[in-house]
This record gives sequence, structure tokens and C-alpha cells, in this order.
Amino acid sequence: MQAKLSALELRFSNLEAQLGAGETYGDPALVAKLNKEQRELEPVVTAYRQYLRRRQDLADAEALMGDAELGEMAKEEFQQAKEDLTRLEEKIRILLLPRDPNDGKNVIVEIRAGVGGEEAALFAHSLFRMYSMYADARRWKVEVDSVSETELGGIKEICFTMEGDGAYSRLKFESGVHRVQRVPETESGGRIHTSTATVAVLPEVDEVDFELNPADIEMQVFRSSGAGGQHVNKTSSAVRLIHKPTGTVVECQQERSQFQNRDKAMQLLRSRLYEEKVREQEQEVTDQRRSQVGTGMRNERIRTYNFPQGRLTDHRIGLTLYKLEHVMDGGLDEIIDGLITADQAERLKNSQDT
Repeated sequence: MQAKLSALELRFSNLEAQLGAGETYGDPALVAKLNKEQRELEPVVTAYRQYLRRRQDLADAEALMGDAELGEMAKEEFQQAKEDLTRLEEKIRILLLPRDPNDGKNVIVEIRAGVGGEEAALFAHSLFRMYSMYADARRWKVEVDSVSETELGGIKEICFTMEGDGAYSRLKFESGVHRVQRVPETESGGRIHTSTATVAVLPEVDEVDFELNPADIEMQVFRSSGAGGQHVNKTSSAVRLIHKPTGTVVECQQERSQFQNRDKAMQLLRSRLYEEKVREQEQEVTDQRRSQVGTGMRNERIRTYNFPQGRLTDHRIGLTLYKLEHVMDGGLDEIIDGLITADQAERLKNSQDT
């Protein structure tokens, strides 16, 4: 591990020198690539440098422990340095775990109303608002690709793209069934109803990541419309793509141009098929050992939003928060950080067992 860390530190120093010299400014693509590599290396290199400093502090303290005047202080520093080294070693092991190759990608999020009729559609709208506010707080860009609304302002289903640094790494554990317990706006008797919505988070896949055979794709065009038939286009600009081998269907209707909708739909189709391929590969490899926050949880209830009690519970990590309003306003970081920590702990345990 020491040799690997030394090599990473050397590469990080070389990147700093290369970017600082200004020789790459004439090549924006190269600058972006080097900056990205530098950002990815920075956490582990920073932790490694802290580790080296504390290791030297440990040696210095040990050398002074026999001193009559400084011995007691040196013993305290020695003990503190030992604890810090243990903590940093654990942190470095986690940072050295293999990265998900999709972590740096943008995401395509699909939310669908589940059980509960109109209340499920209203909850789907609440989830879309929650993720949009989370994106705003992180300065991510949100673009709606397609949406099917209800007369009361609910959402039957919506597909949107979120563009931002590390979007997939932050949102990939949101996939699954979300359950809500609240008094619906449509309920006059004040009874609490339980409804659900499903969320799917897909990495945005470029053409180079997943190649599609044009002969396998059937394209249909139609006029897009909003709730109740409003906003009907005069031209057939909306696009529906059907992947004939798998029966996968995607639509895009938000752009004015048929060509723009086709490009967006093709990107969505590519991402869905890529995600399915990865899921199948993971199923083969990890059937007997799957992280509790892995992709195998998608068909199960992952989280409950209880409005009467102001309570949110993520069932995968046993986390309960009594600040539901804050969460619904985009305050997801505490939950997401908990999921990431649990996933890292599980993967670290698996790597040590194997």
C-alpha cells in the first residue's frame, strides 16, 4: 500500500506542476481532464500526507518520552498520534477502494407514481421538488426530458437529467420504492393514507460507453401535451424510441425540435440499457454477497416519509430523522452521507474478507 500511495502522491505533484506551468491552457479538453484527475486524487493524497506528518510526530514524541521535563507531554502526544494514525489508515483504506466508474457522471432520474392513486402522483411531485432543491443547493443543472401530469398537479411519471460534479455518486442510492404516510389533500376525513412512488437513478451514458445498433430501434413521433390535453404542439415533435430486442420504451417531448427530442431519447435509452447490463453483471458476481445499499434494493421499500410525525426513516441503514420538512426542501446530505458511509464500510469488509 505504501508504494501505491507514494506513486499517487508523485502523480498528484506532477499534475500540480503541469497545471501550474500554464502549458496546457491552449487545450481546454486536456485542462479539464487533468483537473478531473487532480480532484479525484486530492482526497487520498491529502490523507496520505497527514498520515506521514503524524507518523513523524509519533517518532518525535517517542524520542522525547524519556526526557525529564518533556516526557509527560511527549507521552500524551505519542498516544494522540497513535490514535490519529489508526483513524487515517482506515480513511486511506476506504479512499483506495475501487471507484464506481460512473461516480463522476451526470444522472437521469425517473420518478413514477406507485400505489395510492392521485396521492401517489402528488407524492411523486413532492419527490421531484425535493431533488430539484437538492440540485439547486449543489449548483447542479436540472432539465426535464418528459413528464406526465395530473389535473391536481401531481406527476404520473417524470424523467429529468441532473448535470453536476459527482451527481451519480451522490444520488445512486436513491433508487427504490419511497413510501409516504400523510393526510392527502384529497382526503376530507383527515385519515392518514400510505402511498408510494418509485425512483430510478441512471448514469448518463455517452455513445462511447454503450453502442446501440440503429436496426434495433424503432422511432415514433407524436404531439406532446400537458395535463388535460393542454399545451398541445401543432407539429409532431415528441419522440418515442422502442428498443426491439428488449422492448424498452423511452419518450422525450420537452424540446421544441424533433431532432433534439430524438437525441435526448437516444441518450436515455442508452443509459437504461447500459444500467440493465451492469445490473445483470452485478447479479452474476454478487448474488451471494450484496451490500445492503446496493442496486439489489431497488424493488424494495427503501425509505418512509411520515408527515404527521415529521419523521423520515431510511430502512437500509436504520437512520431516523425528525426533520422531514428540511429533507423535503432538499436537505438530503445527512441521509446520503450515511448511505455512502455504510456502502464504504460494507465494501471494506468484503475486501478484507477476500
